[in-house]
Amino acid sequence: MAHQDVLLLDLRDDAAAIAAYRDWHRPGGPPAAVIASIRRAGITDMQIFLAGNRLAMVMTVDDRFDAEAKAAADRADPAVVRWEALMDTLQQALPFAPAGVKWVAAERIFALAEQP
Repeated sequence: MAHQDVLLLDLRDDAAAIAAYRDWHRPGGPPAAVIASIRRAGITDMQIFLAGNRLAMVMTVDDRFDAEAKAAADRADPAVVRWEALMDTLQQALPFAPAGVKWVAAERIFALAEQP
């Protein structure tokens, strides 16, 4: 069953870093190998939203998706490692993120479908 995950991260609070991040995420910006690795992992849709320097990523995943398996595959993929190293120059952890955590999962606290 498909479901959505929402993850949060900050960019460096710097106009040039934000502009570079936007440019790298334009259609055709990310390397094809990175896009292929996302799709192979069972991520059927991914959107990133920006407000100020805060990012919100919404991922729709299918039953194949396993976050730990995706992380292990990413560590073994040179194209993804290069991409993440580049993104690390533009991103910064959320102030409350545990050490070593980049994207922090948001907790869903409301769903219209669950309301009477």
